[in-house]
Amino acid sequence: MSPQDLLVALSELQNHLLGYVKSMALKCAVDLGIPDAIHRRGGVATLADIATDTKVHPAKVPDLQRIMQLLSTSGIFSNTAGEDGAEVYGLTTACRFLVGRCNLSPMVPFLVSPLVVSSFFSISDWFKKEPAAAGSLFELAHGCSQWETASKDAGFNRVLEDSMTADSQLFLEVIILDKGRIFRGLSSLVDVGGGHGAATQIIARAFPHIKCTVLDLPHVVSQATASDANVHFVAGDMFGSIPSADAILLKVSIYVMSFWYTGQSSH
Repeated sequence: MSPQDLLVALSELQNHLLGYVKSMALKCAVDLGIPDAIHRRGGVATLADIATDTKVHPAKVPDLQRIMQLLSTSGIFSNTAGEDGAEVYGLTTACRFLVGRCNLSPMVPFLVSPLVVSSFFSISDWFKKEPAAAGSLFELAHGCSQWETASKDAGFNRVLEDSMTADSQLFLEVIILDKGRIFRGLSSLVDVGGGHGAATQIIARAFPHIKCTVLDLPHVVSQATASDANVHFVAGDMFGSIPSADAILLKVSIYVMSFWYTGQSSH
C-alpha cells in the first residue's frame, strides 16, 4: 500500500470520527437564522451580509466563514465568487427545505438535541442486552421512552412536537400533490400518533368529505387545537385500541425507526 493510499485512508477515518461536526454546524446555522437571512436577501448573500443580519460578533466573522465553508462543502449552501471577489453564499435545493412557509427547520433542534444525541452513546451496550430488556436506544440511555420523557419535560415535548409537525406537514403536502387520488374514496380516516393534527388538518382541508380523527397520547391531545371542524381528537394508546375508520394513517418515520425499536422483529 502506497503512502498516498494511507493518507487517503487516514482522511476517511477522520471524516467518520468528526462527522458530528457537520450536524452541529447545521444546528448552528439554523439557530443563527442563516438560511432565513439568505432567503430574505433573495437567495444569495455575502459573508458580511450574513454576519450583519444574524448579529454575529465582528471578531467571530472569520469563524463564521469556516462554518459557511464547511456547510458549502457538505451541500447545504452554495459558494461562488462575487464581482468584487467576495464570497457569495446561496441556498441549495437541500437548504430550501429549511426556509419558507412549510419547512423542516424545527427538525434540527430535535434530531441534534442532547437527549437524542446522547442516546447513541449506548449503541454498544444495546447490542449486548436481551431485546426485551434493552428496548430502544433512548430507553436504555434515559430509562424511559422519548414519549414518556416528553410527557414530563415540557421543553423536550415542544421540540419533539414541532419537529413531527413540520415533518408531517411537508410529507402530506407532497403526498396529496402526487398521490391525492388515494384519499378520494374514503369517508373516514384515523391518524395514529397524529400529534397535534397538523397532517390530518391538511387532509381535511384538501378532502372536506373525509371525517378525520387524530389518535395520540393524553398529554399530546390535551394541548391540541383543531382549526378544522372536521378533525376530532381522541386520547388513547394505539397499542390498546384504534377508532374504527375506512383507513388508518401511520407515518413510519425516523422517530419510530431510530429511537422506538423494541426488538419485536426478533420474535
